[in-house]
Amino acid sequence: MQTNTLLTEPVSKIFFRYLLPAIMGTMVTSIYVLADTIIIGKGIGIDAMAALNIVLPLFNIFFGNGLLFGVGGSVLMSIARGRGDVKAGQCYFTVATLLNVVTCILYTILLLIFTEPIVKFLGATDVTLPYVLEYVPYVIAGLSAFSFSTFLQTFVRNDGAPKLAMAAVVTGGILNVILDIIFVFPFQMGMAGASIASVLGSATTVIILLFHFRSKSNGLQFSLDGFSFSYVTRIFTNGFTSFLVEITSGVVMFVFNISILEVAGDIGVSMYGVICNTAIIVTCLCNGINQAAQPIISTNHGAGLQDRIEAVRKLGLKTALIICSVPAIAGLIIPNLFTYIFLNPNEEILALSPTAIRIYFIGFFVTGINMFIVGYFQSTVRPQISLLLCLLRGCVLSILFVTILAPLFGVNGIWASVPLGEFVTLLIAIYFLKKPEKEVLA
Repeated sequence: MQTNTLLTEPVSKIFFRYLLPAIMGTMVTSIYVLADTIIIGKGIGIDAMAALNIVLPLFNIFFGNGLLFGVGGSVLMSIARGRGDVKAGQCYFTVATLLNVVTCILYTILLLIFTEPIVKFLGATDVTLPYVLEYVPYVIAGLSAFSFSTFLQTFVRNDGAPKLAMAAVVTGGILNVILDIIFVFPFQMGMAGASIASVLGSATTVIILLFHFRSKSNGLQFSLDGFSFSYVTRIFTNGFTSFLVEITSGVVMFVFNISILEVAGDIGVSMYGVICNTAIIVTCLCNGINQAAQPIISTNHGAGLQDRIEAVRKLGLKTALIICSVPAIAGLIIPNLFTYIFLNPNEEILALSPTAIRIYFIGFFVTGINMFIVGYFQSTVRPQISLLLCLLRGCVLSILFVTILAPLFGVNGIWASVPLGEFVTLLIAIYFLKKPEKEVLA
């Protein structure tokens, strides 16, 4: 446990020591998605890739569940430690672990009983259903590995072991890709092979993270001493924003796909696929910045060291702006670069690509800033504000603008909806940042 280091060591030194491991860890998540999509599409076929897309919302739920209790509990644990209340910190860790275990059991039972109705609700058809039913059983069996991989990452990182968290995620991700290739191509195991590879990758991450409990620096201990039901509600309330981030992305994608089909057809949806894949990478970069800053902010918030919190906030905002400006500028100058990365484009795509990417990528200039501010309010236990900003940028404003602008400006109105949502969210976020912080008891 390195609480004292987080309270005394120079802020910039701690932040950048946490930054690279955090970004590498989150980037592996995007590689998981991109590699699985490419390998299944190339090795099994288009229908199989469609089946994977149908199953992906389940992964959002499992990973989101780990973040719900992982971020919710670890933020409160760090704040309690910063105040010198180690007993409360251990209780938050224990309660969060139990909540994650119970919900994983409930998800498993629900999916085992209602597998086919659930996947049909998600969009499985007569063509894709056989592929889905080949893939899903292994996902159900391994859902605890998916949830605990994100859950343990947050606590291990908050307990002063960011390099171990990075090593666990990177190792699991690389193993997943290697096994994907082996199981799908030479072994010809089809969707079952791809599913097993994903489960084994996440299980490996969990196993490596568990080694932290054997280390001399481990400060995570199980204890319910001092427990009250308020621990449950605080964990849930504070972590719900992280869970919502996972869920809203699927909702927005569904709405955008429907809108784009109406005005631009399948070509427009293909173009949106290029944009979404790039946005996943940008989002992972932003999550890495947040995860680097969160333990420092939470611990110093608990200790009441506002000057150090302010220093982290300024450093995080600058880092987010610089990192996210790179893809934004690249999109403005050489937009077709991103199209060629993901597609073998025809003339129709190339005619649509430059305008689509230039409009959409403008929003990247503030995406990192908005996501960091959301994480800042979450780390200082102001979940109502973080939840509001998360909903605005992640779902509400995007859907509102696409509903208004698509009929007026066609497909260009759709591309403009997300950047507009980001800029409006930034104005609201600045308003909340300028309001004086009220004392919040953790």
